[in-house]
Amino acid sequence: MTERHYVAIEGPIAVGKTTLARLIHEQLDADLLLEVFEENPFLSDFYADRAAYAFQTQIFFLLSRYRQQHQVIARVLQQSSLVSDYTFAKDQLFARLNLSTDELAVYDNLHGVLAQRIPLPDLVVYLKADLDVLMERIEVRDRSYERAMSRQYIADLMQAYDRFFASYTQTPLLTIDTNNLNIVRNKEDLGRVVERTKSALGAGTHQPPLLEMETPAQERGRAITEGHRRRLSDLQRWHRAADQEVGVQCDLYQDFIALQAALGTLAGELGQVWKAQAGWVAQVGNREEAQERALQQHATVLKGQLASSLACLLRLANDLGVSLEEAYLERIRENSTT
Repeated sequence: MTERHYVAIEGPIAVGKTTLARLIHEQLDADLLLEVFEENPFLSDFYADRAAYAFQTQIFFLLSRYRQQHQVIARVLQQSSLVSDYTFAKDQLFARLNLSTDELAVYDNLHGVLAQRIPLPDLVVYLKADLDVLMERIEVRDRSYERAMSRQYIADLMQAYDRFFASYTQTPLLTIDTNNLNIVRNKEDLGRVVERTKSALGAGTHQPPLLEMETPAQERGRAITEGHRRRLSDLQRWHRAADQEVGVQCDLYQDFIALQAALGTLAGELGQVWKAQAGWVAQVGNREEAQERALQQHATVLKGQLASSLACLLRLANDLGVSLEEAYLERIRENSTT
């Protein structure tokens, strides 16, 4: 059976999300889901007076986006892949930018309930562009409700997107600078974006380096890492999705205790290995061979205990909002400079 993917394209206003989604979905053999935003009756008033119309605008968008994604995504993914020009998560980004404290609290309660029912993408493609480029694109497309949009609002929105994706760990993320891209007129530009997207999904040939490695040992490590399609971020994402599917709730204390218990069980099994090793030493007279035989005896159990410990660690990292892959690579960078 052909593997199906859900790709969501994100970025600030006028960065080219819908354009890319329209161009890329056929090359990925995927259906297309476009955000319905023009039906929002508060939108033009919001751009004219953000403070007065922010709450109405945001709640309408939240419910509209929920209705569309809840109805469409799961149904489409049963039959084909899907490309969307927005994520449900971006609704909260706009809320943080536009709502006051009390309004934000009401919004957060509603968003928290709805977000649990929305499938996460397999990949988010984050498009970026400079402020001048975005303002030029807004002017060129000349949408009536965008004419009152201020330059400062777009600048604030750009910063909000950058902050949001700087700590984003919900799904794999591919960031693309669009300043010098013309995917409409330049087929090579479009081809590169398609290839990078396929590679990020594990379906292409383009493999951007995970690290800017300088030493031979680090280069070998990168080669090994790039040889695998499945990455630590994939495991963390899959574990989160599995927990959501069966209704497992985040409980930091209980998940930490579970990790301790898993490691304790692993330690106990290793104790059995060392005990068996001592017995083998008496027979073979060689410590290395004795350890190898002892490990072979306990290999299946050790494998299972290591997997259980990893599962607990993945869940704890998800509770904490930490990307294990990013944290691990950052630690390698730190160690390589000391």
